[in-house]
Amino acid sequence: MQSENITPRDRLIVALDVPGVAAAEAMIGKLGDSVTFYKIGYQLAYAGGLPLVRQLSAAGKKVFIDLKLHDIGNTVARGVESVAKLGATFLTVHAYPQTMKAAVEARSGSSLRILAVTVLTSYDDNDLHAAGYRLNVTDLVEARARQAQELGVDGLVCSPEEAANIRKIVGSRMDLVTPGIRPAGSATGDQKRIMTPARAIAAGANYLVVGRPVMEASDPKAAADAIVAEIAQAKA
Repeated sequence: MQSENITPRDRLIVALDVPGVAAAEAMIGKLGDSVTFYKIGYQLAYAGGLPLVRQLSAAGKKVFIDLKLHDIGNTVARGVESVAKLGATFLTVHAYPQTMKAAVEARSGSSLRILAVTVLTSYDDNDLHAAGYRLNVTDLVEARARQAQELGVDGLVCSPEEAANIRKIVGSRMDLVTPGIRPAGSATGDQKRIMTPARAIAAGANYLVVGRPVMEASDPKAAADAIVAEIAQAKA
């Protein structure tokens, strides 16, 4: 995707991390035209939220389905085929070679774009070592980025801290989607590798995923507008 053709507002993806469809619809109503791109993850998807994908698409919005698929190849492929029929823009899979290969092949012929999750932004080196990995975060992210590029994955989900280095590895053809975005003054929560919107864009991110700083703001619409303004300034 050509990064320069993405508007600042389309670069903001608001995470609908809410317990049900009613709460999601209420937040979408509050945000109005301030947000054009939404993420639906485990919490909302498992609470009956997947039909919102068609509803949002019909309203001219874009949707990122964040289910981080990882299973045997055939199971991943069948899941991707089903998601492709919903009209979503992005779907995440974990960045394991067999999983990525199956997802890329299964989305062929559709407009769905596959994003590979390198290393979760709540992980640091100690977490990886505790899980049995030899590599540290930086090395594992780089290895998975190269594998994803070779397999034809459309983009990567990575920490904003890794965005600049990954951009050097994959060039301009792959989308970089960065969670762990916290405007100045926001609480970090459970994220360990975070960055402000302007710094993430400057580092090479195409899209920024923001949840709590918008969803928990006293004025969510104003919070979203402020982030879009910061993105626009970073791209100016």
